[in-house]
Amino acid sequence: MDASAPDDRSSNRSAIHDAVVVGAGFAGIYALYRLRKAGLAAIGFEAGEGVGGTWYWNRYPGAACDFESIEYSYSFDEALQQEWQWTTRMARQPEILAYLNHVTDRYDLRRDIQFSTRVVSAHFDDATCLWTVCSDRGHRITARHVVMATGCLSTPKPIEYPGADSFKGQILRTAFWPKEAVDFRGKRVGVVGTGSSAIQAIPIIAEQAAHLTVFQRTPNFSIPAGNGPLSDDEAARQKAGYADLRAREWDSDVGICAKLAPETRKALEVTAEEREAEYEKRWAAGGLYFYCSFVDLLVDKAANRTLTEFAQRKIRAKIKDPAVAELLVPKDYPFGAKRICADSGYYETYNRDNVKLVDVKSTPIRAITPEGLKVGDTVHALDMIIFATGFDAMTGTLLNIDIRGRAGKRFSEHWQDGPRSLYGIMPSGFPNLYITTGPGSPSVLYNMVLGNEYHVNWIMDCIEHLARTGHRTIEAKPEPESAWRETVNAIGKMTLFGEASSWYMGDNVPGKPRVILPYLGGFRSYKQACDTEAASGYPNFEIA
Repeated sequence: MDASAPDDRSSNRSAIHDAVVVGAGFAGIYALYRLRKAGLAAIGFEAGEGVGGTWYWNRYPGAACDFESIEYSYSFDEALQQEWQWTTRMARQPEILAYLNHVTDRYDLRRDIQFSTRVVSAHFDDATCLWTVCSDRGHRITARHVVMATGCLSTPKPIEYPGADSFKGQILRTAFWPKEAVDFRGKRVGVVGTGSSAIQAIPIIAEQAAHLTVFQRTPNFSIPAGNGPLSDDEAARQKAGYADLRAREWDSDVGICAKLAPETRKALEVTAEEREAEYEKRWAAGGLYFYCSFVDLLVDKAANRTLTEFAQRKIRAKIKDPAVAELLVPKDYPFGAKRICADSGYYETYNRDNVKLVDVKSTPIRAITPEGLKVGDTVHALDMIIFATGFDAMTGTLLNIDIRGRAGKRFSEHWQDGPRSLYGIMPSGFPNLYITTGPGSPSVLYNMVLGNEYHVNWIMDCIEHLARTGHRTIEAKPEPESAWRETVNAIGKMTLFGEASSWYMGDNVPGKPRVILPYLGGFRSYKQACDTEAASGYPNFEIA
């Protein structure tokens, strides 16, 4: 099919679709698979030219998953698990994108997706109990159900400094990296931001650029990724243990179990020597295994302080210049309260002669000039500026779509004081509208692939329940929705997440309500609540 031509697909389908799926990343691909398997007519819309979601857009140098490839993959088909061969312990972006294309073609899903198409509106009709979904290319689709598989990190923040049009060099963004290779040789490169994307890209850029200047507002904790080739023997061993691994993941709080089991003790219940040994073990393991270390690290300040100080010592030991080290060591928030990053030689990069760190917290960036970036009264001359400044996380993409529910209720008004939806899946007043791994669910603090699988499975059970019982719509009741929001907030306040300024709290976007976005009670308790709801016949939902 010609992806450049609008196509409502009405020529080979019924006038009314069973479902529209918005997004073709991990969630959208699996949703289309499940809908097709159930015999339902579905169409997917994807803004990119191909599948992949975040892994389609984020092609910047060094882009990679930050935990085990074998875990960051679908679990729904044992044959798929056995046939796909990962080449590295933590897959890089090209390999993840190849995997998602393989899955799409293996199950012949591409024919159900309209690429290069952005959904701009979704309106519910009270009289017909149907949604009308419109795109920027003229599509107007009528459907019974809408699955918002739009992702958590899919709307980048805009460049917030004036003067971008005046810059004589090249401006790039990690979230919209070009397909063609970018040549840094001989260039004076500036990177704005030191979050996860920048931490992955900076070591590679520094090796190629004539000079690299990093503009840092807030330092982040990063631990060694420990990435490397995955031997055939190790891959075979992993595949032989897939059943046990998946069982442990589904019964864990964060879904990361391949290399180290979750710790069940508290940090302050063990000796200092035992704590240090635990931290050393997880630091050496690489990736994000600190998320499943001592159970009190994110709820007890004293416990967290032991880990924070450990990580600070590790960072200082990597950097030769003490003044630079002090800028790179986070000091004003607990370890883990902002997203933990994983790197390959990030801190060591600042020992290079061609790398300079500029603190823009004490002296902010004022503007982009024709020559470079103006920080205070100083202009840093640059040939290329790379913005790695983060996303309007978890809510931005949904709020950019004109969604209207019963009686024309605007989704943006429903979420004006922060996100509201029961279990993070269904908002009240918006029948048959579903969100995958959205705010109010464990979301980004659980294995995202399995989290998306779980949500799609729950949504499909819900859709099939309606079909069995002869009902047309389901939506969250307002009171349980409010109670769930209170639960999410109450659990969040028990943790240390609120002590950091982060996108977990919506702090990185001016004007965004400051509320805890993910559910912090862990996946096991979340899954129990959702499973109980479904098994009880959805008592907290209005079924009509």
